[in-house]
Amino acid sequence: MTRLLVLYTGGTIGMDQTPDGLAPKPGLLPRLLERFLKPDLQFDVVEYPSLIDSSAITPAHWNQLLGDLSRERDRYDGFVVIHGTDTMAYTASLLAFALRGFGKPVVVTGSQLPLVHPRSDGWSNIADALEAACQRDLAEVVIAFDRLLLRGCRARKLDAAGFSGFASPNAAPLARFGIQADWRRELWRKPDGDRFVPMALDERLRVACLFLTPGHGATLMGQMLAEDRLDGAALMSYGNGNAPAEPALLDGVAALSARGGAVLNLTQVTVGAVEVGAYAASQPLARAGAVPGADMTPEAAVAKLTVLLSQGLRGEALRARLAENLAGEIS
Repeated sequence: MTRLLVLYTGGTIGMDQTPDGLAPKPGLLPRLLERFLKPDLQFDVVEYPSLIDSSAITPAHWNQLLGDLSRERDRYDGFVVIHGTDTMAYTASLLAFALRGFGKPVVVTGSQLPLVHPRSDGWSNIADALEAACQRDLAEVVIAFDRLLLRGCRARKLDAAGFSGFASPNAAPLARFGIQADWRRELWRKPDGDRFVPMALDERLRVACLFLTPGHGATLMGQMLAEDRLDGAALMSYGNGNAPAEPALLDGVAALSARGGAVLNLTQVTVGAVEVGAYAASQPLARAGAVPGADMTPEAAVAKLTVLLSQGLRGEALRARLAENLAGEIS
């Protein structure tokens, strides 16, 4: 007998039509999930009192999830988190870093259409998520969506118009679901051996993702970094990590680093990575103190900064951990 815990946070999948449009309907999704119960699989469903559209997610919601998963870790064989799609990749990335050493499958899923819709993709997504959560050798956080199993800290929402909402452009899927599940176990991360230590996020942290643009973008970004308003930032630069040698930008990166925070240099392109030295234009940011983020996603970068800063890391210790591959977020 496999026992799973399903945490229902909100999102399209459990919504129904109201006079104002689609909205969460308490009690609906737990009732619909009863069709998945079978003799060798039992699961409990916890419906959060305040079901949210995932666009409203905050660190307080993440702390609620972390607390529930940590508290129930020893009682269940696997976990499914039902979540809205807008910020699903952020939550999956956050959980991937905060639950290192957890040692059990945590599968995040949702849908593009609610279960009450006749063409809903939610039924197959939930079926795949439940099956993945039963894999006892899957010791990481993943997203099950549109017949794919993706590493949580590599996934991105790339499509809001079709059922193939998520992909991991720089990492192969961990499984494909057809008539039979094609488990790519050789790609799964082994338990890292760390003893799991429950943690809570510091909800006061100020972490942002900044998108570089031509013109005044570099100067404005530098001014924001220089002011004492951010604890950490992901900087979305061009190509392989290139940026103009704008003094205000470089001074801002140096200022935030000097305060003990960090700037992660990421690329705006979907496929590829930051490679310092590939172009001379990649060097100034590195010299100013920006940490090359390789092919890390923006969602993973925000999550990684948030978790490491919440653990009290600052300065060189923070920069060193940011450069490490902690949860499979870097190729």
